[in-house]
Amino acid sequence: MSYDYQPQDTVRRFSEKPKASQYEGAEADARDDFARDRARVLHSAALRRLADKTQVVGPRDGDTPRTRLTHSLEVAQIARGIGTGLGLSGDLCEMAGLTHDLGHPPYGHNGEVALNEVAADCGGFEGNAQTLRILTRLEPKVLDDDGNSLGLNLTRASLDAACKYPVTRTRADGTTNRKYSAYDEDAAILQWVRRGHETELPPVEAQVMDWSDDIAYSVHDVEDGIVSGRISLQVLWDLLELVSLAEKGAQAFGGHVDELLDAAARLRELPVVAQAADFDHSLQGYVTLKKMTSELVGRFVGAGITATLQEAGDEPLGRGHGRLVIPPDAGAEVTLLKTIAVLYVMDMPAHKARQDRQRERIYRVWDYLTAAGIGGLDRVYRHWYERAETPAERERVIVDQIASLTESRLERLARNSADLSGYLG
Repeated sequence: MSYDYQPQDTVRRFSEKPKASQYEGAEADARDDFARDRARVLHSAALRRLADKTQVVGPRDGDTPRTRLTHSLEVAQIARGIGTGLGLSGDLCEMAGLTHDLGHPPYGHNGEVALNEVAADCGGFEGNAQTLRILTRLEPKVLDDDGNSLGLNLTRASLDAACKYPVTRTRADGTTNRKYSAYDEDAAILQWVRRGHETELPPVEAQVMDWSDDIAYSVHDVEDGIVSGRISLQVLWDLLELVSLAEKGAQAFGGHVDELLDAAARLRELPVVAQAADFDHSLQGYVTLKKMTSELVGRFVGAGITATLQEAGDEPLGRGHGRLVIPPDAGAEVTLLKTIAVLYVMDMPAHKARQDRQRERIYRVWDYLTAAGIGGLDRVYRHWYERAETPAERERVIVDQIASLTESRLERLARNSADLSGYLG
């Protein structure tokens, strides 16, 4: 099965001129539009900054931690595999995986909470909406003829694939969406991206990205937790603890307790899981753990591909057609593993105390930049501050600046809030 993408899918918001620096007689670049988009995201500063942003544990916790960057690379690889298996553009699906966390601020979801609080007067903060803002405004790549930044100027299909929740913050009736992929001020951009869609269902490439994120989160972060000593898979055999875990997982991620307990039973029956439960930091232990990671990823990838193709039959899959089908058993197993990955780290008292300190740093830097105004911003952000016409628009620029910071730089700014001249561009 394959899908032919339509001309409207490869349109960009601004028509770019051909590259003018090729050697005379050199072969023209043969990449298609989605391969170009993937490369633009891969080479972006926003993606590189994820190397110093928290996944579950911090980027400086341990010798080989998973950061937002390594997590994004793993999500992209999984998404490419699923997309290829479904006959979609592998480059487009991989690109969506690379973009899915671009909008995360310092300290991940904890940073989102803090920025959403300080941004209350300018429309709030949401990592998914920040991703679209980076791709279409903030990442320096393309200016139109009037000097307006168009971000990476990706194709319509690529921007659509990056929108996991293709709605704005505010609904037509004035209520707000909890999850959304565009701030209200970026509604016109989202409208351009979604042209041709009659529903709020994200394109199948975005659904692939979302499932790939769940797979990577559940499997790879459990692996990290086992290596760090925060997680033991022996919990799968501790039925009393398992019930408590299932109750928390159902509350946090949805589903039913019985479904999660059945998922635990299926996982216990897998030899690779039973073997990894005895992890002891030996060479054999690491090999066994890596085998479990590989087999579980393959298990969940294969489940999604098979179920989706069975439902689609002879119907095409692509930006405007089809949906990704996740079998209930696979969904429950992933949910249980996500619960283990999150709760055995997040519920630790020391981790909660650290999160309090993280939010306090964001508040401190927000107070400084609000007081300093344009002089406190990096030079590239002064462009938008100068063009802002209202206090809310100026506050949004400050939010954009803070969200872009790596954790190391945010901590330096917070420590030196009395004298920040050495850290502002």
